[in-house]
Amino acid sequence: MRRRLVPAALLLPLALLLTACGGNSSARTGADIDGKGSVTLNVGDQKGGSEAILRAAGELENLHYRIKWSTFTSGPPLLEAVNAKAVDIGGVGNTPPVFAAGAGSRITVVAAWHGTSKGDAILVPNGSELTGPRQLKGRSVAVAQGSSAHYQLVASLKAARLSLADVRVKYLQPADALAAFTSGKVDAWAVWDPYTSQVLQAGQGRVLTTGDGVTNGLSFQVAAPAALKDPEKAAAIKDYLARLRRATAWVHDHQEEWAKVWAKDTGLPYEVALASVKRTNSTRVAVAVDKPLVASEQRIADTFTALKLIPRKVDFAAFTDPRYNGGLPPSTTPAKD
Repeated sequence: MRRRLVPAALLLPLALLLTACGGNSSARTGADIDGKGSVTLNVGDQKGGSEAILRAAGELENLHYRIKWSTFTSGPPLLEAVNAKAVDIGGVGNTPPVFAAGAGSRITVVAAWHGTSKGDAILVPNGSELTGPRQLKGRSVAVAQGSSAHYQLVASLKAARLSLADVRVKYLQPADALAAFTSGKVDAWAVWDPYTSQVLQAGQGRVLTTGDGVTNGLSFQVAAPAALKDPEKAAAIKDYLARLRRATAWVHDHQEEWAKVWAKDTGLPYEVALASVKRTNSTRVAVAVDKPLVASEQRIADTFTALKLIPRKVDFAAFTDPRYNGGLPPSTTPAKD
């Protein structure tokens, strides 16, 4: 069954959200199920994520198990659901697993993709006087705590010889951050695609800097250990990841086709969807969960531990499982052009 998502929950249209984003719900769940069979895989997703790609590529056909979808606003609440066993597997960026691991959550990274970080951006209003990240000193910046944008903000500030202590951080989920950004209540917004493309295409702001060259460009599928211990669910996860890898590869060669399907499925304007596809989604390459990946994520963990945003030392390797690597290329494989 195709899910019909509520446009307001997707931050569209932009003008309406100044008065329509006061809810606290972090997930949409329901009876939206694909496939058939005795095994149900509970999959956590984000706006325009795995479900949209799989559906557009035709990879939700002939499922011998059921997929029940839940949609989350960002990675941290999705991983809370994984920890609570409400979700068996879900897609997140490079930073949420680090925070979840630091909190002692029961999560396991089982698959990875590498792409560009051009969609991870720090945005400022069109009329802003800021021209570079160095000028963020003393300014207010909205960001979702524990999200990939959180580390992108830290890394971009470090590259500009600044730290989080040099800015006034406002921890806001995307809907609230958008409202704050468009109403002038914050000076900048650190966020990811497709939100980046939404703001740019709507003429609501411009890019101050991106994560390209300062973050690792990784994204993950993260599973619940209990699901991995269940032979039937583990087999379903293997099939699901194979489908997701094929679908991601399909996107690179069918950018306009996928953008049309994605726009219709989510309520995004086609121009926004296509911009996000070209900037971010089409660049992703499936890669192995390997030692360089663990080392890269360990650096993120150590950064947040040093900032005292994670309470303890994290051994990121303990939260990974390479069983589904197969013959995938190393995590350092360049993103697609």
